[in-house]
Amino acid sequence: MIELLRKRRSIRKYTREAIDKESLDILIEALLRSPSSQNNQPWEFIIISEPELLLKLSRSKEHGASFLSNTVLGIVVCADPAKSNVWIEDCAVAAILVQMTAQSLGLRSCWIQIRNREHDKKTTAEEFVREVLAIPGNIMVESIISIGYPDEIREPVPKDKLAYQKIRYNRF
Repeated sequence: MIELLRKRRSIRKYTREAIDKESLDILIEALLRSPSSQNNQPWEFIIISEPELLLKLSRSKEHGASFLSNTVLGIVVCADPAKSNVWIEDCAVAAILVQMTAQSLGLRSCWIQIRNREHDKKTTAEEFVREVLAIPGNIMVESIISIGYPDEIREPVPKDKLAYQKIRYNRF
């Protein structure tokens, strides 16, 4: 696992190579095996592979989602907040686990934050995504994870550049 973490970087440029069914099945299994508080499993996942939907979703935010138009797979991470008061955390766990699973398969990924982001001055990114994908009003959208084969190389962050000042022992 540490080797996957050492090499993981957010990738925003992908080839157009399709993701094979076996890899997609593994990604889906990783999502469904994600732990959740009290095993409430409040999350819902929408697998997006249609190019026209990826193009529409690439316009979900003013900044930071445009690269979705150039990937072959997006996973919309949603949840029903009535099922858990920690649905945000549960979604975050599922999102990072699918990203690490993608990394283990030779794929790369990037988290696109949707919750608490704007589409434009009148519409939130969440409202925009909800409308594009016909998501019911009781389901909240946390993020979209782009996944694909990388078309860029980003070097790992060197160990000596990690923020060790963020670590404290026993007390703040």
